[in-house]
Amino acid sequence: MTKVCINSEPEKSSSLPGDFAIWIFILAELGVFSILFIAYAFARVFNLEMFAEGHQHLNQLAGMINTIALITSSYFVVRAVIAIKEGKSNVCSRWINWALLAALVYVGVKMWEYTETIGAGYSLHANTFYMFYFLLTFFHFAHVLLGMVILIVVSKKAKNGDYSSEDHTGVETGASYWHMVDLLWIILFPLVYVIH
Repeated sequence: MTKVCINSEPEKSSSLPGDFAIWIFILAELGVFSILFIAYAFARVFNLEMFAEGHQHLNQLAGMINTIALITSSYFVVRAVIAIKEGKSNVCSRWINWALLAALVYVGVKMWEYTETIGAGYSLHANTFYMFYFLLTFFHFAHVLLGMVILIVVSKKAKNGDYSSEDHTGVETGASYWHMVDLLWIILFPLVYVIH
């Protein structure tokens, strides 16, 4: 006698999206940023006036534009993952290219902001606030640049048909890294630009 399975729902995978190694890297990076965020918070407690004055000189509009740019880019990356899961590799590549365009907005605005800040006489050595401002934002900026390189590689591979609906680990790996970059900015922006 054969058993008939009446449960027609597909089994749900509990594995993380992308390559497991990227999650080790993401956890390590989140750990480093957490230490920096905690150090910033402690330094702020002991230098309230300095940090309050430093906030007044930051370009909050630039910070907001960059927040919108990164959230938008993450949305495009989500669309790319959906597209590749549907087997649409060219559509996946296009969505990633849109994400890269939004990331370029971030890069351009951040470079303009650095130029404006340095031109006003503030540098890494100005005081504790600006040391943290440049350290945190530049460290994040470097992660954005690395993420863009990863997305460029993923986009090219998707366009070449190297991914499919069954084999798209590379897309998910790149997307996971990019979402980490976005998450870090969502924490960094209010911490440095908004909270007084």
